[in-house]
Amino acid sequence: MTVNGEIVTTMGVKVDDSDEVVVDGNPIRPQPMAYVLLNKPTGVVTTLYDPQRRPTIVRYLPDLGIAIKPVGRLDQDTEGLLICTNDGELAARLAHPRYNVDKVYQVTVLGLLEDEDIHKLETGIFIEGKRTAPAKVSLSHRSPEATSFRMTIHEGRNRQIRRMCEAVGHPVKVLRRIKIGPVTGRGMRTGEARMLTQEEISKLKQLVGLVDSVPAPRPKPGRRRG
Repeated sequence: MTVNGEIVTTMGVKVDDSDEVVVDGNPIRPQPMAYVLLNKPTGVVTTLYDPQRRPTIVRYLPDLGIAIKPVGRLDQDTEGLLICTNDGELAARLAHPRYNVDKVYQVTVLGLLEDEDIHKLETGIFIEGKRTAPAKVSLSHRSPEATSFRMTIHEGRNRQIRRMCEAVGHPVKVLRRIKIGPVTGRGMRTGEARMLTQEEISKLKQLVGLVDSVPAPRPKPGRRRG
């Protein structure tokens, strides 16, 4: 291997995007960063491969010629926004609760959600012996049959909102994620995917303390995988 024409004989040499790296006569080029927003349908699992042969998000992602992975996950019965990227540092920070990235969900539960129930959801519910972080609940509609509301959390524990609502006696009927930090799916159809804009990428990076001084390369989508 050579770096900028010099043979490398030691381990752990660091390089950056401006360095010329050649291995066995073949130049190694940095992989472009890709950032995709998917409006995941229900009935689809958040994985790139499923041994049970259930529908996966792969069929809805554009074919960019590079591997991208989902940031966190939505369970099979939940629809809504999912970011997929090969930017590992950004993905790790978006998924970690310490960075307090808000995720907003539209929720419909069975029955009349009382003020006391809302207070419990907002102050925290014990799941597997650990209280959930404070949440925010904004009512949309309330009746004896069903209650609709927006719920904002920054954690991503397994089936968290469903388990919180079940804990106060109101099973979830419909659950949809509608916002991740500053990113919304306004105008997107269910099952649609699009590239994040440079402004959205910059805002996400700033939100989690990453400096975004260089515009991200824009891979050209090919045919949708199917």
